[in-house]
Amino acid sequence: MHVLACQHTPLTLAILLAFSASAAHAQTAPATESSRLAGDPDSIPTVVISASALGLLSDDMVTPVTSLGGSELVRARESTLGETLAGQPGITSSHFGAGASRPIIRGMDGPRVKILSDGAEIQDASTISPDHAVGFEPVLAERIEVLRGPSALAYGGGAVGGVVNILDRKIPTAMPEKPLEGSVELRANSVAREKTSAFEFTGGSGNLAVHAEGVLRDADAYKVGSGWEGGGRVAGSYKETETGSVGLSWIGERGFIGAAYTKERNEYGIPGHNHASESCHPHGDHLHCGGHDEHEHEGEEGHDDHDHEHEHGTEDVPVVKLDSERWDIRGEYREPLAGFSKLRLRASITDYRHDELEDGIVATSFKNKAHDGRLELEHKPVKGWRGVLGLQTGKRDFAASGEEAYVPSTVTKKHAVFLTEEYKLGDWRFEAAARHEWQDIEVDSATQRDTSARGTSVAAGAVWKFSPEYSLRASVSRSHRLPTAEELYADGAHLATSTWELGNENLTKETSNNVDLTLRKYAGATTFSLSAFHNRVNNYIYANTLDNIDGFQLIEYAQRDATFTGLEGEVRRKLGANLDATLFGDMVRARFEDGANRNLPRIAPYRVGARLDASWQRWHGLVELVHVGSQDNVAQFESATSGYNMLNLGTHYSTRIGGVPAQLYARINNATNELDFSHTSFIKNAAPLAGRNLTAGLRLVF
Repeated sequence: MHVLACQHTPLTLAILLAFSASAAHAQTAPATESSRLAGDPDSIPTVVISASALGLLSDDMVTPVTSLGGSELVRARESTLGETLAGQPGITSSHFGAGASRPIIRGMDGPRVKILSDGAEIQDASTISPDHAVGFEPVLAERIEVLRGPSALAYGGGAVGGVVNILDRKIPTAMPEKPLEGSVELRANSVAREKTSAFEFTGGSGNLAVHAEGVLRDADAYKVGSGWEGGGRVAGSYKETETGSVGLSWIGERGFIGAAYTKERNEYGIPGHNHASESCHPHGDHLHCGGHDEHEHEGEEGHDDHDHEHEHGTEDVPVVKLDSERWDIRGEYREPLAGFSKLRLRASITDYRHDELEDGIVATSFKNKAHDGRLELEHKPVKGWRGVLGLQTGKRDFAASGEEAYVPSTVTKKHAVFLTEEYKLGDWRFEAAARHEWQDIEVDSATQRDTSARGTSVAAGAVWKFSPEYSLRASVSRSHRLPTAEELYADGAHLATSTWELGNENLTKETSNNVDLTLRKYAGATTFSLSAFHNRVNNYIYANTLDNIDGFQLIEYAQRDATFTGLEGEVRRKLGANLDATLFGDMVRARFEDGANRNLPRIAPYRVGARLDASWQRWHGLVELVHVGSQDNVAQFESATSGYNMLNLGTHYSTRIGGVPAQLYARINNATNELDFSHTSFIKNAAPLAGRNLTAGLRLVF
């Protein structure tokens, strides 16, 4: 689902959202795989949210949560995490061709959205630049949870946008019911001639369980909608993936302890690379580019980050070759001490590297060696209060070398302590949380200094079930985000985003003040949820454009107060035993508090849509029409984006093949083959969204 933003929201959107909500899908998750394949494919019981520190049911969360799993996740999965989640309430993606995209939640992206693998941070280079892929394979996800606002506090004060927690099977947590169980999946699509195969197996004996899984993908450059002046396909937008994982667990009556090793290799092209600006460099707060006079461009506006002439299909497109090795350790021990009900451990070690090649030669290398550890201790109720005390520590050793090594080598150390408590009183549930973080960054530079920062975040919220079918949620939070090494120390050209980036060692912590309200009707023939949020961020860190020549920008990280205000809504009505109708929409308006140009860049436009879901015996089908509005509330040097309509169709059939439960599925996205551009993308004009795309697959579960 695309986040929405416009100055004058249409009346139709206001009427829709007045009776709607952040989704039946956002509050529930599909049933287990076996039940979905054997019976109703769209039964969606309430589930426990793993990312919640207190292990809460989705109905008890104080802020909206999306839980995507089962057949719904199978149908939604794409080759990148951002595109997989882009159809969910309040979420869009950074869209950098086919190779990389990161979730954007409520208008916030990068380090403000934390991505986890079952509670442990995914350590890659995706927060540094949108052309860097997230180090996780979506096809191997069992369920994906998205926590917004204060619910994300347990994982970092900087997760102002939210937390994406990816649950997988790589470390077994319980003995399999059969000697061997798992799944095999084959899928293909037409838009990129993609072929993907995946498997996962779990077996066990005694107290030991072992798991293995893997994915192979081969995709060509993808097609775009009709009428694009750049041609029929986005040059260089291919992707090849090889991922494998092996895990082993010891499982006892009171818990488990296990470890897994994951190896990922990824190769993809970087469309829209701007070689024409290779000669550009800053003179003070201005750019000088070869023969350009430094004053020729003054007053030029209306360019987005890649509004330069680009010879599509005639330039060699740079290629990313990504290699990541990761060790995960997970454990849980019930009744560890008197007065405590659970001890939970999550830890990871990552050795990540990706090379950017031009003409087959490595031009730039990024290396990230990191570890992350998290320990939680849940105490039993004390005078009605139940809670979790936690410790978290991590270290990131980052280095870049080559032509675009615009960030110096740094070592970032983070430590945190946090506490989350809940109290129930009749129809009310109260929650409070606090977190304190320490951060120290050492920089390998003779001209730049090391930095240290501290931050304290607090949140409180309540859920009131004021009638058998209705609830009201409210939460407030005040959180600190500490500046990253890239924001502090960047100094150099970054051609993928057509920028020369200048860090700022004087940056201080951001302070985010957030209010979140949700009204839900969660039972009956009609269900709905309406969420509204307002987030005022003091000292918001952003890339301030100082100069622009032909779309190449000189940016310096600066701070300015900003506000993010938005709505997310969905209403679902049962029209019969086998037919449901859904209306949905969301929007966000992001502005600086003062100044000449108050619009933040790359904020997605509003979106409204309607969907029909039908079931008959073992068949399920859907028809969805989405309208994405135009976006003309743009920042300086950013171009507006026209609105578009997207027609999507889908079906799946549950059956058995040779006695094995199976699911056959197919979907057509952008059925009208419309040419569409993502306003959130740095390369929106060089890499439009995909055109008409038929995806079909077969999944066996045994």
